[in-house]
Amino acid sequence: MLPQVFPIAPLEDYRLLDSGGGQKLERFGGRVLVRPDPQTLWHPRLAQELWDLADYRFVRESDRGGHWLDRQGRRIPKELSWTCKDGAARFIIRPTNFKHVGLFPEQATNWRRVAEFAGGFSGGKPSLLNLFGYTGAASILACQAGYEVTHVDASRQALNWVSDNAQASGLGDRPMRLLLEDALSFVQREARRGSRYNVVLLDPPHYGRGPKGQKWQLETGLAPLLESAMSLLEDRALLILSTYAVGYSPLAFANLMGQYGDGTVSAGELALQEHESERLLPAGFCTHYLTLPAS
Repeated sequence: MLPQVFPIAPLEDYRLLDSGGGQKLERFGGRVLVRPDPQTLWHPRLAQELWDLADYRFVRESDRGGHWLDRQGRRIPKELSWTCKDGAARFIIRPTNFKHVGLFPEQATNWRRVAEFAGGFSGGKPSLLNLFGYTGAASILACQAGYEVTHVDASRQALNWVSDNAQASGLGDRPMRLLLEDALSFVQREARRGSRYNVVLLDPPHYGRGPKGQKWQLETGLAPLLESAMSLLEDRALLILSTYAVGYSPLAFANLMGQYGDGTVSAGELALQEHESERLLPAGFCTHYLTLPAS
């Protein structure tokens, strides 16, 4: 019996080519990368010669980060970037010292759900709040799906990246409300104001810092964040919580979310499917909360 996995949505310009031995082989746009992934306990399917053809490989220095090497073993330039597309959206890929590249393809499952949810509204635009929004793939796609988007992140660099992605996607540099804010403080303030949203996205890290040094820790911050976020939901609303590399199960998040309302809760794993294979790579936990007005 397989664990509950949310339906896997493909991303046009991305492929998980192979995984195993603590690493994954991926193609973003026209470049192939090797990155570490502790979930890959199994053996790779493809020959080592194919892995050796990767354009860039991440080398971990410590639990705090590492560096990237090209095929010849040279460090790549810090300013290196290229584009990965999905429909009309364009995402700028920039390898970072923390192995991330600015795009999390497993989130395509949630992006498609949000786009489908936009079809149930008539009249004005539905509203979406993206917390811990990072480089804004979800926000870009939501704008293209017809949402009025508020994007919140504690990193100025991440917000600049959102603007770059928006321009690359033909949306201009400010097609949404971009806020340099601590997520918990912002949500609590929005609750006091009586603000409402049709969709709220939460993808919190385990640890983090707000723009004024506010400490974020998932164990202590998630419950108050979720409680305030629930109070922001319109009668017709969708809230999506996703996490990675935390010591909880989807059931724990479902129980937490279910105590705040009468909506429908679904919980499970996000995953990526290897290209031309049935094997799935676990990519985090996810919980959806859906509420619809009484007919």
